[in-house]
Amino acid sequence: MGAHRPLRTYESSSLIRLGSVDPGLSEHTYDTPGLVHVQHDHHTYTLQVLRSGGTLNTVFADGTSGVTTYSAGRSLVISDVDEEGRVRLDFNRAVNLPCAFSDNFPICPVPPPGNRLPFAIEAGEQTPREKTG
Repeated sequence: MGAHRPLRTYESSSLIRLGSVDPGLSEHTYDTPGLVHVQHDHHTYTLQVLRSGGTLNTVFADGTSGVTTYSAGRSLVISDVDEEGRVRLDFNRAVNLPCAFSDNFPICPVPPPGNRLPFAIEAGEQTPREKTG
């Protein structure tokens, strides 16, 4: 499940604050260069793009969150912007946040409100067996 999508960039980089999986911990601040649009069943959804350590990525939740994938969401590395202003989203490469594997990582970011997709993405990593019992 992958495709090239146009990236709508902001005129200038912006900052976004994301909460932590453990609400008692501090928020995360990320540079956000823009938005990427995903189409599914004739609807367009928007994902906030984050820049962390020079890499583009996004944190998202979907219809599998808490069912077959980690409840707080997953992360997806996004390709660099190509010459046509597009990025590649390959949801087969969606990975669990570190807190999916151990309670020693409660500082994982939660997805921005707009990054909660109302459909299931049946690709990428699923909930670790140790967490499912």
